[in-house]
Amino acid sequence: MKQRNGERRHSGTKDRGGARHRIVVLGAGYAGAYVAGNLARRLSPADTEITVVNAVPYFVQRMRLNQLAAGREIEAPQLAEIFAGTGIRLRIGRVTGLDPARRTVDVADAEGGAQLGYDTLVYALGSRVADHHVPGVAEHAFDVAGRPSALRLRERLDGLERRGEGGDVLVVGDGLTGIETATEIAEARSGLSVTLVARGELGARLSAGARGHLRRACERLGVTVLEHTAVEAVEAGRVTCADGTVRTADVTVWTAGFAVGPVAAEAGLDVTEEGRIVVDRTMRSLSHPDIYAVGDSVHAVADNGLALPMSCGSAGYTGRQAIEAIVGSLTGRKVAQAKLVYRYNAISLGRKDAIWQSVDGRAQARPRYAGGRKVARIKSVIEKGALWGTAHPTFGMPLRKRRLVASPTTRPEPTTEPPARQPAA
Repeated sequence: MKQRNGERRHSGTKDRGGARHRIVVLGAGYAGAYVAGNLARRLSPADTEITVVNAVPYFVQRMRLNQLAAGREIEAPQLAEIFAGTGIRLRIGRVTGLDPARRTVDVADAEGGAQLGYDTLVYALGSRVADHHVPGVAEHAFDVAGRPSALRLRERLDGLERRGEGGDVLVVGDGLTGIETATEIAEARSGLSVTLVARGELGARLSAGARGHLRRACERLGVTVLEHTAVEAVEAGRVTCADGTVRTADVTVWTAGFAVGPVAAEAGLDVTEEGRIVVDRTMRSLSHPDIYAVGDSVHAVADNGLALPMSCGSAGYTGRQAIEAIVGSLTGRKVAQAKLVYRYNAISLGRKDAIWQSVDGRAQARPRYAGGRKVARIKSVIEKGALWGTAHPTFGMPLRKRRLVASPTTRPEPTTEPPARQPAA
């Protein structure tokens, strides 16, 4: 197979005679695209080459996929256009394997696939829907974890509305994604009946005031809430609950959490039971210091001592820390510490309502919250800002980029103690 520019069958760890330091970023979601763009801004192209590997050629606004499913048009900018003029090389393909000993990544693409060599790897492959081994989820349930799956759900909802006879939509999972999906669909498609299935109390992690606001929003939008209900099987047209109850549904939407893929664990990296990469304070893998992890893929301990949750906000914080660590270690400068915090949840309740719930130092909901149209506008600004920041990776491009020190393959040992493995905040 022909090797493309930037690809090598064996990378090794020896000094490559002055060749540019190869940085490969796996995944171009919120975290991966942000890291790649900022590394391109801050490191000299005379010393480095940056390659981004992504399964699809466009950027996915993941936190707006529930809106896409409900019927809104959500932009999906082409990554080639986003990275144009940055010097970043884009490779469209699915990561199928990782060999840390040889420093290679296996990529499957339309041409069959190849291996990419790297000197520094940024692992940002994100997460996918977690079925929790519930039978029938993969075969019969819809989800909003990816753009294609959100579009399939949208097509199915369109079909129900065209039929003109209404329909029952069952949203399983009362986390932020489930709440936002149920309320978005209920508001946009008033002819459909929406039910939200909660394993415990609805909004259990919110303050009492915010829980009341959420309940009133569900009542206003006509969302039926089933609390303390666990789904044990999904079939075509119905679900079976733990108490034996069978509930019919024209559409079952599964939003009961997210899980990471197996690539890191299969490669022998130190991971948690859930497969998230265990890192030090700088986002460096504890077991493989040439690999950094960001976004949903990483088990990062926040400044409060708890693991950061999977979220767009966490992607930003872990991404900023990885950028500082990579730039600092490669250019011989002190590695700056970025904040790793979890401060709030912003929850959309359709287009005209939202909840802003701040949390304390132990990730517990504070008594006060904000809700209503103003918060909905703030949440919209956050969503648009995340897209703008990703789509403009060269904004604020420095006039002087940093050169690498000595041999670009020389890496210092981690300077921080391994963090204790903590439950998510």
